[in-house]
Amino acid sequence: MTGRPEILFPLFSDLETLDGVGPKTAKLMAQLGIEAPRDLLFSLPYAVVDRRRRDTIRGADIPGTLTVEVTVGAHHPPRTRGGAYRIHVVDAQEEFQLVFFHARSEYLNQVLPEGERRVVSGKLELFDGMAQMVHPDHMLPVAEAGTIPDFEPVYHLTQGISQKVMYKAVQGALARAPDPADWIDPAYLTQQGWPGWDAAIRTAHAPKGMDDISPSAPSRMRLAYDEFFAHQLTLALARRQERKARGISSRGSGALQKKVLAALPYTPTGAQQRALSEIAADMALPQRMNRLLQGDVGAGKTLVAFLALLIAVESGGQGVMMAPTEILARQHLEALRPLAEEAGVVLELLTGRDKGAERRAKLAALQRGDIQILVGTHAVFQPDVAFAALRLAIVDEQHRFGVRQRMELAEKGGAADMLVMTATPIPRSLSLAQYGDMDVSILDEKPPGRKPIKTALLSTERLGDVIEHLRRAIAEGRQCYWVCPLVDESELSDLTAAEERFKQLRAVLGEGVVGLVHGQMPPDQKDAAMADFQAGQSKVLVATTVIEVGVDVPNATIMVIERAEIFGLAQLHQLRGRVGRGEAASTCLLMYRPPLSEGGRRRLEVLRETEDGFRISEVDLEMRGAGDLIGTAQSGLPRFQIADLERQTALMAVAQSDARALLEADPGLASDRGRAARVLLWLMRQDRAIRWISVG
Repeated sequence: MTGRPEILFPLFSDLETLDGVGPKTAKLMAQLGIEAPRDLLFSLPYAVVDRRRRDTIRGADIPGTLTVEVTVGAHHPPRTRGGAYRIHVVDAQEEFQLVFFHARSEYLNQVLPEGERRVVSGKLELFDGMAQMVHPDHMLPVAEAGTIPDFEPVYHLTQGISQKVMYKAVQGALARAPDPADWIDPAYLTQQGWPGWDAAIRTAHAPKGMDDISPSAPSRMRLAYDEFFAHQLTLALARRQERKARGISSRGSGALQKKVLAALPYTPTGAQQRALSEIAADMALPQRMNRLLQGDVGAGKTLVAFLALLIAVESGGQGVMMAPTEILARQHLEALRPLAEEAGVVLELLTGRDKGAERRAKLAALQRGDIQILVGTHAVFQPDVAFAALRLAIVDEQHRFGVRQRMELAEKGGAADMLVMTATPIPRSLSLAQYGDMDVSILDEKPPGRKPIKTALLSTERLGDVIEHLRRAIAEGRQCYWVCPLVDESELSDLTAAEERFKQLRAVLGEGVVGLVHGQMPPDQKDAAMADFQAGQSKVLVATTVIEVGVDVPNATIMVIERAEIFGLAQLHQLRGRVGRGEAASTCLLMYRPPLSEGGRRRLEVLRETEDGFRISEVDLEMRGAGDLIGTAQSGLPRFQIADLERQTALMAVAQSDARALLEADPGLASDRGRAARVLLWLMRQDRAIRWISVG
């Protein structure tokens, strides 16, 4: 199957082949993302107007949309320029007025001739005790009134396209909708009581009331499931494509891991042990591993990652760990160094800063296999970087990578196993949507000895008290982060906010005590300020959010976040996780500018009540929606037109297991249901998936 199935041709023809759609309308529709009749079918109405005909307006709920048959009475053109043109009409029991502005009288006399009967439909309102309908939506002779639907669907529009044009175009697209064989598992379809695709799409465009528009209406549930299923089928095909790639079986002897575990002052948590055994089992298989290690702040991902790297070394190979920034790469190096010394393995760092002879020496050692574990930034991907025997690649903080980037990364790694780590707890529905092609290990326990962080909410009016609190803490030898918000998009204003605060704190607390880090600084200055803080030379670090990911200073026990109400929940949780890493009790002060909105208050209260990142991420999803949560543009997160990730999580989970089961049973999608599923992939524009089937 190389091309689009014939049954779908009519849905992918030009928009201009539809009645009432000319070049101009087609251009406007493109702004709504509508490029073919298929797209009209998936642009479902968001409301419905009851236009059932009544005998009279008497007793109706006003204001409201009404449809009645009337006898047209006298016309009253405006007395003054720009005034209203009024026409008296009478239904079976009541009289009211039709009102028009900027209307031409010859047009109105033609459409509404005095003494004739007409059916009018529009919004009726009371004005000075008189019922009036301003600019009716429909005014038709009784014989033609059958074209007014009893229930009129209401569509999202763009400037220049009216409901009428949209309705007509959708009707045209529906006339071309095929009745394809079903791709949903028949038993599941029956159990859910869902209609077939054709019936579902027609019902969705002909709602008979508000219930038909809710996400839980059977036709909408079915169409949402189709979207999820197509998406999960694509991910399952991607996953198969990656697994088909020849892997390397890596079985560790356990000797190096034992040394590290023996040196630890504590026993790993149950979650850490479980994650490591899942990773070890994957690495032992001949297929390539593609696993996500998802852990809350402070759940101990670094240890699990390092033990996995040791499996690679024990089995005679090398491992690499990649971080998104230089600061984080250096930090991984610092965190891993003591562990590497216990194990007796050679650990090195490679970043964009390595130049000349030093870089050449590192590359040569890497190619000889003398460097067993490499920590680096994306510099690791440069063409001249070659390993002797790369067995495991670990990518840190990967929620900025979509499936496509993972594929590219995998190609570079040859047959190496892949482990992705993220410290951002993601609600289950999103992790299924975003990482559905991966297997997931979750760290949901804190290692022993991590003390809870006390979180308090304070109004900005109490700034003086906060600074006083800091002065006392510094006198006791403690350190503090002070985060200033990115107030708006222009880098300059947040810069001034951070710089002003820096000057103020320096004036109160003394020279040399306060450091500053922000996005506009040259990297070496940034690193120097971070290094001073890590070494304990500066006691307060004023920063914009550059510190949110991964920075580790055990002696820092206070986190002040200004204007906390404008940060996202997940971000606040990440920031708070920067403290509470040492022996002393830690505090996080969330400062807000009153008055707080309802949503702002709820967000900050959730943080005060819990440190469970997964719980926090669920609330964040409820409050903000999926697109905002990960920043859809760069997340690789699919945009669903009908399905609702927040409210239909359970459907997404079923879609994933169903897609995997179908491919397991029918790898070539050659059965009847498999062929139907191919039609679905074409219908949903899943081009990558289609490519993978044809090569598969």
